[in-house]
Amino acid sequence: MIAVLVLGHLVAAVAAPTLVRLLGPRAFLVVALAPAATVVWAAAQLSGATDPRTGGLVQSVTWVDDLGIDLAFRLDTLAWVMTLVVAGVGALVLVYCSHYVDDDDHGRVSVLAGCLVGFAGAMLGVVTADDLLMLYVFWEITTVLSYLLIGYHSTSSAATRAAKQALVVTTAGGLAMLVGIVLLGHAGGTYRVSELLADPPTGTAVTVGVVLLLAGAVTKSALVPFHFWLPGAMVAPTPISAYLHAAAMVKAGVYLVARLAPGYAALPAWQFTVLVLGGATMLLGAFRATRQTDLKLLLAYGTVSQLGFLVVLLGYGSPGATLAGLTLLVAHALFKACLFLTVGTIDHATGTRDIRRLVGIRQKMPWLALSATLAAMSMAGLPVLIGFVGKEAAIAALLDPADGWWSLRGAAAVVVVLGSVMTTAYSVRFVWGAFTDRARPPVGKPGPPRWHRPTWVLVAVPGLLSVLGIVLGVTSTTLEGVVEPHVVTVSHVADAHPVHLGLWHGVSAPLLVSVGIWLAGGLWWSAQARRPVEVPVPLVPFDAGRTYHHLMRGLDRLALESTGFLQRGSLPVLLGTIFVVLVALPGSWMLLDRTDLPDSVTPADGPAQVAAGIIVVAAAVLAARARRRLRAVFLVSVTGYGTAYLFLLHGGPDLALTQVLVETVSLVVLVLVLRRLSGRFPDDPTVMTRRLRALLGAAVAVVLGGATLVAAGSRVHEPAGAGLAPRAVDYGGGYNIVNVILVDVRAWDTMGELSVILACATGVASLIFLTDENLERVRVGLRKVRGERGRPVRREGQEPSGMPWIPGGDLVDQRRRSTILEIVTHLVFHTIVLWSVYLLFSGHNLPGGGFAAGIVAGLALCLRYLAGYGAELRAALPVMPPVLLGTGLFIAGGSAVLPMFFGSPALRTWIADVHVPLLGDVHVVTSLLFDVGVYLVVLGLMLDILRSLGSGVDSQIRAEQSAGADRTEEVSR
Repeated sequence: MIAVLVLGHLVAAVAAPTLVRLLGPRAFLVVALAPAATVVWAAAQLSGATDPRTGGLVQSVTWVDDLGIDLAFRLDTLAWVMTLVVAGVGALVLVYCSHYVDDDDHGRVSVLAGCLVGFAGAMLGVVTADDLLMLYVFWEITTVLSYLLIGYHSTSSAATRAAKQALVVTTAGGLAMLVGIVLLGHAGGTYRVSELLADPPTGTAVTVGVVLLLAGAVTKSALVPFHFWLPGAMVAPTPISAYLHAAAMVKAGVYLVARLAPGYAALPAWQFTVLVLGGATMLLGAFRATRQTDLKLLLAYGTVSQLGFLVVLLGYGSPGATLAGLTLLVAHALFKACLFLTVGTIDHATGTRDIRRLVGIRQKMPWLALSATLAAMSMAGLPVLIGFVGKEAAIAALLDPADGWWSLRGAAAVVVVLGSVMTTAYSVRFVWGAFTDRARPPVGKPGPPRWHRPTWVLVAVPGLLSVLGIVLGVTSTTLEGVVEPHVVTVSHVADAHPVHLGLWHGVSAPLLVSVGIWLAGGLWWSAQARRPVEVPVPLVPFDAGRTYHHLMRGLDRLALESTGFLQRGSLPVLLGTIFVVLVALPGSWMLLDRTDLPDSVTPADGPAQVAAGIIVVAAAVLAARARRRLRAVFLVSVTGYGTAYLFLLHGGPDLALTQVLVETVSLVVLVLVLRRLSGRFPDDPTVMTRRLRALLGAAVAVVLGGATLVAAGSRVHEPAGAGLAPRAVDYGGGYNIVNVILVDVRAWDTMGELSVILACATGVASLIFLTDENLERVRVGLRKVRGERGRPVRREGQEPSGMPWIPGGDLVDQRRRSTILEIVTHLVFHTIVLWSVYLLFSGHNLPGGGFAAGIVAGLALCLRYLAGYGAELRAALPVMPPVLLGTGLFIAGGSAVLPMFFGSPALRTWIADVHVPLLGDVHVVTSLLFDVGVYLVVLGLMLDILRSLGSGVDSQIRAEQSAGADRTEEVSR
């Protein structure tokens, strides 16, 4: 069921753009059903998840069978608590967004809706994953989605800079975490989290692996020295901050610490990392928060401080600290989400978050002021809220450190008390700055903030979160019973006294310390209120954010210098360097070691092969000697077609077909590119240079030929090809071995190649459509064509000229128009498309498949483009290439995941022979769905190339010609 819930979030994320177009901002209410359903399901699983005898609910589906990787989920006590936090707060934030966002930009709103619900699904995967590799996959999904969410305002340089900063920092930690996962999994002989905790491995490699895992947690949870990315991420809309930085993204690192603590909290390296970095983060974040005038930045630095506090507690290693940490984890999600959403409502209503400008908010929004005050009280640890219960438990757990006050744990206790004092101070500062009425000093002489009354949802959602804080505070003893199964697993450090949750334990030392914290915090705030400071004073002698920017600048400079030194912009130099290394290293090795050469070599298998070889060699030599670009392109194409003929001679019709199609596409692309280049190659090498190049080319040929001979002579096992034919039939249900390998045997490789194709298409398009104006022009053209389907496309007021053989023919300049080509296109276009469909469906048993079929369909589009240029291409297929690329990748991925719902490994093929009326017996394989995805991805790539290098370059040429004509006209005047 957990996998179904994760998939439900994915479906909601994919459907979000369509829902936003149909429903506007109310689409957030629909996608909120996914996390809401997760909350309901998790609540129903309370008894099973918290049962210590079973260890929680376990679900496992084989993912990559050969590698032993499973989609293993486990809902135990910790995962249950985190699931409620992630899904519950996520659902409320999505409901809040339905009244927060404007209905004027469906594109950005759909991105927000899709990414938020997708993030909730990824976080659900993180907290329930029982396999470290699967946890890492979900972990990195949250990294990518957080980049998109933080950079929501894509036209803002500050937003893009903050998004890149968060991406770089968290990705660096993620890479370190991946190395740690491999080390830990290798040492333990398994990647199952439950097994690694039940029987923790030991050794230096394990210690290094755990520290690297903590590096991922430190960067994700914005601990010192990587804390700077979180305040920078406040450029995102406030609902994003409320979710990512209160209940989701930053909680991933805290969760990882809590998850690994039962097995590894006793390691000295763990204690040093967790207590030192967590304590430093708590102090630094709290100090910075006490000096902010922007409510959102105040909460951001407060979040940094609280994250350090949580890491100290959950990594401390004692049952009492773990109990307090889990309680404060829930409390922090509630009060921080409430406060962030409160700031969002204030900003939405007034247009400012500056406490120096806010006046009269309490009178205008009394219920919002009440809920925010309750949340701030919970943050400060005041009764009767859940924050008070958790903080008092934390003080009780840390007051009597087992190693003495002069130990690391003793220092952690002092840091927690001092950090709590500053937490009280900035909690008071938040309420005082947002809701009290007083004289405001002018700040740059701004006008009064605008005001409009927010909808009831923008007040009710924060109010509900604050009420939950009271309810959990009153019923905290019940919460203790729920989390007890996880608490007892963390017992590396014994508690000096039993720690329990509750509102009243009598007049005790923790209560007296709490009272002292409140008084000291009030005095701290009072002292700052009398002397307001607008610029925070650094607590440490260096600024981590500035250090990061200097480091990035240095890397950019290093990349620039390295590129300038190595990439001279000369293709002969680059190729020459590669070829010299190829000849020097493998060539010298083959000269010194001749033991693997075969005893006899057959020069050729027949005259046809000799003839093909002569043609290929001759074309290659002539291409090297050609001084005109177009001639060289055609000669190189001859070598490709000759290679296809050799494939055909050796009994590989599928390879031959694919090679011919790829060579044709390459020829088209090169011809399109040549329009922007001069007719001749610019360099004119000397005779000596030509001879050296010829000698190097011959040496490369000899080395590669020798490598082929060595490879053939080094074989020690029987060729695998003999067993592929029967296995292709039994395993994949097809007689085309190549296609079965692509979509069945090595389908994971094909999935990776599809991603590469998508990246290639994105790169090609980005080189042409560098500005939003270019993309918008394409979108407008597509919308116009969709509204005129079936009718010839003409300019406004234009009369038809003859028979409209193609819809866009009348838009072509008469001097460039070819009636014969239009007629041929009209006659053969649909036939070519039909042939591509035939290749798609027959490719499992005959030459073809999704890749070849997609290229054929792309060549049909190429014919339409050559006949009518950009307008004809839009009329032929009026969709944006990313739609085809994304749909194809989604179908391929869906076909991979589908078998897992029926207990089979991913990408398992099912074979069936069914009788269809009129058609007879039909052989059906489910891998056809995967091939359909390949077909759409390749077609999307072809469309992207034609849109970019074809019609995109056409637009640039027309713009240059128009600019040239204007300049000529000005000169003539």
